[in-house]
Amino acid sequence: MSAQTTLAGTLAPTPTDDAGEQPRAISLAIENMRCGGCLRAVEKAIAAVPGVVHARANLSAKRVTARVDPAECAEDDLVTALARAGFKAAPMEAEASGQAHTQDQDYLRRVGVAGFAAANIMLLSVSVWSGAGDMDAVTQAFFHRLSALIALPAVAYAGQPFFRSALTALKARRLNMDVPISLAVILATGMSCFQMLNGSHQVFFDAAVTLLFFLLIGRWLDQRLRTRAQGEAQNLLSLQSGLATLIGPGREHRSVPAHALVRGDKVLVAAGERVPADGIILSGGGDIDQSLITGESDPVTAKSGDQIHAGTLNLAKALTLRVTAADDMTLLAEIGRLMANAEQGRASYRRLADRAAEIYAPAVHILGALTFAGWLMLGAGWEVALTYAIAVLIITCPCALALAVPAVQIAAASRLFRAGIILKSADALERLAEADFIVFDKTGTLTLGRPVLLNADEISDDRLKAAATLGAASRHPYAKAVVEAARARLGGVAVVDGVEEVPGEGLKRLTPHGEERLGSPAWCGVGVSDTASLCYRAPGGETTAFRFRDMLRGDAGETVSRLQAQGFALALFSGDRSQAVRETAKAVGIGNWRGGANPADKIAALKEISQQHKVLMVGDGLNDAPALAAAHVSMSPAGAADITQRAADLVFQGERLAPVIEAVRVAARARAMAFQNFAIALAYNAVCVPLAMGGYVTPLVAAVAMSTSSILVTANALRLGTKTAGETL
Repeated sequence: MSAQTTLAGTLAPTPTDDAGEQPRAISLAIENMRCGGCLRAVEKAIAAVPGVVHARANLSAKRVTARVDPAECAEDDLVTALARAGFKAAPMEAEASGQAHTQDQDYLRRVGVAGFAAANIMLLSVSVWSGAGDMDAVTQAFFHRLSALIALPAVAYAGQPFFRSALTALKARRLNMDVPISLAVILATGMSCFQMLNGSHQVFFDAAVTLLFFLLIGRWLDQRLRTRAQGEAQNLLSLQSGLATLIGPGREHRSVPAHALVRGDKVLVAAGERVPADGIILSGGGDIDQSLITGESDPVTAKSGDQIHAGTLNLAKALTLRVTAADDMTLLAEIGRLMANAEQGRASYRRLADRAAEIYAPAVHILGALTFAGWLMLGAGWEVALTYAIAVLIITCPCALALAVPAVQIAAASRLFRAGIILKSADALERLAEADFIVFDKTGTLTLGRPVLLNADEISDDRLKAAATLGAASRHPYAKAVVEAARARLGGVAVVDGVEEVPGEGLKRLTPHGEERLGSPAWCGVGVSDTASLCYRAPGGETTAFRFRDMLRGDAGETVSRLQAQGFALALFSGDRSQAVRETAKAVGIGNWRGGANPADKIAALKEISQQHKVLMVGDGLNDAPALAAAHVSMSPAGAADITQRAADLVFQGERLAPVIEAVRVAARARAMAFQNFAIALAYNAVCVPLAMGGYVTPLVAAVAMSTSSILVTANALRLGTKTAGETL
């Protein structure tokens, strides 16, 4: 119980001081926080509220967490302050679980409306252009009015995401990339209506709708990759039993929700059930699987008087527990808080597109204003000057810029998916490309996470069959490994009656020839063994030793060597026993290792490494979830705990470790292609903006040019989906 005791001592929740109110954390969901500038504006608005001790916003999760003095500040104060700054906020509990899916569908509908309208208006425009010499004025005016009937409702509906965002920013007296977009669309549509009513043939409804269509595609691609569920630490509580068996004063048993337990309650935990709360064992005991909490692969023997924790699994007989902590005061909940706090460290990361947006929006407005003022000074009428200014706004619309990163992410995500890797975070590839230090967990990451019988060939069929017959009655990992070995060799294992499990010792059964046992070497009469993990004692007293090992992934050593050859520094941090960690580190060739590391230890080690490096954390256990959140970027195998997969930026499938290499390679290529796309967008603007300012580009030509740049950016990104032979970093 040493690892368990150490972990409890490190992470035990700090009792509150009843004499005074302690600062409490308030988490709010921010619906319209879209870029690095929004993030800083949110933190500034929250920090200005009296009673706020600390505030940190998280862009990927679109939320802000603040520690406040309850006597001076409440949730309503924070929501009001954010509303004044132009942000819509709500407590995390009020956020609908299907919000991300709903917004995806909303963007997709708007893309469909804009695409349908653009195609039909373009058909009408082509008819006008092709019949310019033969079409009479009445027919031409009819086609223009028909275009307006299609364009106006389409612009009003499809443009709402941009209009709302721009209006919110302007109310808060700031600029974002949606302001010039909205200005270009509104001016192009309004000017076209004015020209149509005055009988002019210079209308640009097709330009406005086509612009919205391409911009919405970029926004939808970005939204598809942005995860809202990342870091929802409250999901940790689902690992606790939904119901607990409460023992009443008259020893009557009744089921109650686990969160309703209070300190001092007596609880019955049956074999195979998860422990619903932290507590002290009053009676019973046996093997406890605490791998979700500590990462320790071997079960721990617990007896009367020992402390056990919520989320662990009772492998032996039923036990009675006196509750010491329940609900959000358990060790499991404390791990959730560690994870939530650690995740906030990523909030300061700013994506490439966000950094480019900081200078882009003001530059676009300045160029448009200079064009309008310049042509007025040269004697052109306001209609001509405004038309040229609109062309500048359209041609500089950040469609290529907005697609630069999402297009690469979609291509990269598709390639990774084919390799068995799921990309969960929108900016994970950017962060992964920056990583230069990789920290691995042991159990379930470098290893397969399940014991394997090593000396099966040394054991006769009869002994293996007899041992498996006993082992079939237990959920102990070693017993399950014996059963699997027997099934692989013999094809099946019989289930018999009369098998009794002795807590902390093993299994026994009385046969006509005497008692047979499967359990610890000492219990089977062998004594303490350095090699055998389990023994079988036949009715006649003969013993057979079973040796187990948590097998390495088949390519673990090769993967580690290749990563080291590519210049990555590697480390192995695990909650498992130091001896087991040492053996694994030696087997794969990692010199920097640490055993017995609990979640707080891992976070502390990552913070120390992060002072000089960008860390990629690869882990699978619940105890790894806070470290995954604290790392610069993280990966998790598909067999990991659910909350661990939620914390990870990437999840890989299969029993090989090679997906780590593939992910690193794709991230490096994606980063290079993102910069190439930015170069394409900048080159396009460098050529087209002077032409537009000089009056050589109409709004329609500007929309076509803008669309062409978007197609070039997308085509370049699609190259990432191909894999050439012998490809290397």
